[in-house]
Amino acid sequence: MNNGCNRWSKINQLHLVLSATFVLVFCLCFGGKSLTASAATLPEIQQRGYVNIAVKYNLRPLGFKDDNGNLQGLEIDLARRLAEELLGKPDAVRFKSVANSDRLSVILNNQVDLTIARVTATESRSRIVSFSVPYYIDGAAIITKDTSIQKLQDLSKRKIAVLNNSSTIARVKYFIPNAELVGVNSYVEAREKIENNIADAFAADTSVLSGWVQEYPQYRLLPTKLSAQPLSVVMPKGLQYDELRRKVNEAIARYTATGWLKERAQFWGLLPY
Repeated sequence: MNNGCNRWSKINQLHLVLSATFVLVFCLCFGGKSLTASAATLPEIQQRGYVNIAVKYNLRPLGFKDDNGNLQGLEIDLARRLAEELLGKPDAVRFKSVANSDRLSVILNNQVDLTIARVTATESRSRIVSFSVPYYIDGAAIITKDTSIQKLQDLSKRKIAVLNNSSTIARVKYFIPNAELVGVNSYVEAREKIENNIADAFAADTSVLSGWVQEYPQYRLLPTKLSAQPLSVVMPKGLQYDELRRKVNEAIARYTATGWLKERAQFWGLLPY
């Protein structure tokens, strides 16, 4: 009986040793943060030598690739400026293309350090991620190619295309209650409606419509915005990221105060705010 107990005791001890060894090896191999794609603290970013930032590759004029394949836009400028702020050089940044549906999850899943991809700061989103002070005030605006339309009042009893189920619908109804709304499912469909004289104008996000004007110069934005939505840098929550958040917020506040952000927004053809 004693021999059996001793044998089981030795087996249990061996099992514990093997388990502890496995845990140690796992922690050493996989427990540390990845140096290629992770949400890091500011000291870790500085030690690593670059910052990982999720951006848009196809959203002119915020973040897009030019004809030579180079990333350009207001948000790309901001990302490089923040890299210079944090690490002393604007090229100390690695960009990651992100879809709209993944703009927050890449932060939550520790795939990047920051997201700068036309994210509106909202109360519900702020429960799971942190937001910087705004770097641009986006919002709904109206685009048209009809030269007789100069102000919102000129659209009374005219047809305005709007994206189905978008928050812009309520804004248009409030500011231009006598307008006739034409529902569309995409920006492409909206342009088709205007080109075929089914709609006189299109109401949507200012930042996106600014890129539309650059691509189709016959269109122009009316100067009045229908709403205001702050675009902010997405950052991870947690006390360990306090220094990073403070640095980013201080930098953006300074860029706003000195006029640098306004100058860059105007350079990229964004409606002034």
